[in-house]
Amino acid sequence: MTAPAPRFVDDRLAHWAAETPDAEAMTYGSRTWSWAEWNDRVRRAAGGLQALGIGRGDVVAFLDKNHPACVEISMAAGSLGAANAIVNWRLAGEEVDYAVNDSGAKVLVVGSELMPMVEKIRDRLPKVEKVIEVTIDGAEGDEYEAWLAASSPVSRPADVDPDDTCLVMYSSGTTGHPKGVMLTHTNMVEHTVNAHDGWAFEPGDKSMVAMPLFHVGGSSYVLFGIHDGIPSIMTREPDGASLAGAILGGANRTFLVPAVLAQVLQAGPDAVKLFGALRTYTYGASPMPLPLLRAAMEAWPETDFIQVYGLTEVAGVATHLMPEAHRDAEHPERLVSAGRPIPGMELRIVDPGTLEDLPAGEHGEIWLRTRQLMKGFLGLPEETAKVITEDGWFRTGDMGKVDGEGFLFVEDRLKDMIISGGENIYSPEIERVLAEHPAVMEVAVIGVPDDRWGEVVKAVVSLKPDTSATEDELIAYCREHLAHFKCPRSVDVIEALPRNPTGKILKRELRAPYWQGHDRTIV
Repeated sequence: MTAPAPRFVDDRLAHWAAETPDAEAMTYGSRTWSWAEWNDRVRRAAGGLQALGIGRGDVVAFLDKNHPACVEISMAAGSLGAANAIVNWRLAGEEVDYAVNDSGAKVLVVGSELMPMVEKIRDRLPKVEKVIEVTIDGAEGDEYEAWLAASSPVSRPADVDPDDTCLVMYSSGTTGHPKGVMLTHTNMVEHTVNAHDGWAFEPGDKSMVAMPLFHVGGSSYVLFGIHDGIPSIMTREPDGASLAGAILGGANRTFLVPAVLAQVLQAGPDAVKLFGALRTYTYGASPMPLPLLRAAMEAWPETDFIQVYGLTEVAGVATHLMPEAHRDAEHPERLVSAGRPIPGMELRIVDPGTLEDLPAGEHGEIWLRTRQLMKGFLGLPEETAKVITEDGWFRTGDMGKVDGEGFLFVEDRLKDMIISGGENIYSPEIERVLAEHPAVMEVAVIGVPDDRWGEVVKAVVSLKPDTSATEDELIAYCREHLAHFKCPRSVDVIEALPRNPTGKILKRELRAPYWQGHDRTIV
């Protein structure tokens, strides 16, 4: 069955609702919806948002762990020319109110587990006109379900354009505050088609959606199953029991961060055997330690492994290392590469000083050009101009090289970012908090290698004269102000931080002892 090429994120949902209305579309916990039922929910959500005054150019926000309602709100808002700002549920209260206020959201959909936090900061959300609570199981009394049932379905207004923003994904910024990445219908549709190159779902397949939807890897990946018209099983969190349940339910294709893979391999022979049912295991969003990858490939010889490298600003995937390259005995070095660009993705390696292209084998900044490229950073045109050139090239801030066959090796970052378990963590955010501690004179935050998470956060501080602070005290201080996943796992107190002649802290010198002997692969 050939489906028409989509232009909007909800086009394929409507297509399958018309072509296979009674077929299974989405399973979440004990509930399953057909394509017709799911499409009706999206259309009702659009009607409900419209009745609340949401229209083209507006923003709604979603705050919860994984829930199909997030996808419904994204598609419903998008169909009105509005956008869904998906907020990381792991953030601390002061970080949540920043993101919600920055997005300008008029409506906020919140999971029951997060409502106590939202109630505490409600008076700090002056732009939010309506808060709608959604429960895990949709039981009687679920405000979101009642709102849907009372809403009249509406179709997409004629003035909605594929270049309208449909998603705002918050990516922590190097200035210490997160930036809202504006992704359009065109960006998301192009990504779905391009990143799907080289593999596709087949009849009988089921897609496991386990990556968090606040992450571009979750909100982009969920569109693959919708695009191909095959069922998806969504887990609330990527914990072992939930993943095992999805696989037992028939899920055989997925995208997960390497940290999950490590947990499976450590869980014993039964778990390893169960995960062997996966036909495709796509991984990315954080470094994959080479020993872990080799162990996984040995444990699951029939599984196709696909590595992806990408960024929120290009809607997800930019390059991929396909299954045949993973098991290419003649080129084992490519296991630490990020593969080749996906269709529609132009890639250059540029000298960051001269801005001249560099030949194969030479180390420079990775530049990308694609129709997947974001519209820009929300409300930050000057920041957008810093990373997108006049002729449409995106300066990733990542450093790397390509070999003679076009395989990309991502080796370092210009951006001061740590990727731990798939989460992007920017050092300045943590440094900004630690600098407020009364005993801290100066601080540098770095990423150090970790077998489970790829890398974890370490802080190196020097203290003011006649003061004292222990490692535990400094970590606890961070936890009062930041989400736990951003907080340092360890703190070193030293007499003075190393600096160059101009006074800049030499983070490379601080990192060097920890990364010595490691194959640093950033994916």
